[in-house]
Amino acid sequence: MTSHRPGLIALTAAALVAVFLLLPLLAVVPVSFTAARYLSMPNGNYALTHYRTLFTNPDWANSILLSIRIGVVSSALATTLATLFCVGIWMFRPRFGAALVGFVLLPMIVPPVVSAMTLYFLLTGLSQVSSLVGFDTWLGVVLAHVVMIVPFCVVLIMVSLSQVDRRIDLAARGMGASVWQRATRIILPNIKFGLLTAAMLSFVLSWEEIGVTLFITSVNAITLPRLMWSGVRDNIDPAIASISVILIVLTTLVLIIRMVYSSLRSAPKH
Repeated sequence: MTSHRPGLIALTAAALVAVFLLLPLLAVVPVSFTAARYLSMPNGNYALTHYRTLFTNPDWANSILLSIRIGVVSSALATTLATLFCVGIWMFRPRFGAALVGFVLLPMIVPPVVSAMTLYFLLTGLSQVSSLVGFDTWLGVVLAHVVMIVPFCVVLIMVSLSQVDRRIDLAARGMGASVWQRATRIILPNIKFGLLTAAMLSFVLSWEEIGVTLFITSVNAITLPRLMWSGVRDNIDPAIASISVILIVLTTLVLIIRMVYSSLRSAPKH
């Protein structure tokens, strides 16, 4: 069996494209070590002042913790709702299943500004009912993020379900397994990696979401992207470069761990 590997020209072209795409990200690294109080190159004077600001300034710490809380809760809710929806569609195949899937995917199609305005009016209306879930509350942000990221989870889980052999479910049903048993013991174990990918993607989407968040928050629910946006818009805070470098490093580590894990899974077992 012959294996097709890219040649030297293809590898060189891929490396050049990767460098071209990564250079703008790498340019922020030296800026984060500047000693000035504005965004600028260090000019020989390197300092960790703005990295210390991330840990000493309570605004940054509170926004990071809030973004983590919102991301975890939004990811858990979005993945759960998408799983229930997709498994139900896959198992029962309702007559209007395609229409239901299209309806769920609408937030991916509708322009973000339209979704933001709709969620703004929804949350302001909920604020009159309860002060816990409404405009400028962290639970209100969770609700908005769930609406925006559920379609992405649905796509990933539906792709995972498409690779499951339906005859396994039919055999379980023929042996008298209940719907709950078929779903929890047959279907979910076969799509666990799709569920994990959906959960990770939904967390990332919630963590970096800014467009809708700007519409539904004011002064109380300040997430990390909103604080960074305010720092760029109101006063150019060099701490933004520092948090950007940290996020780049964390993202790179996650990608490396995922690549290593995938290579270990695909490696032949002896």
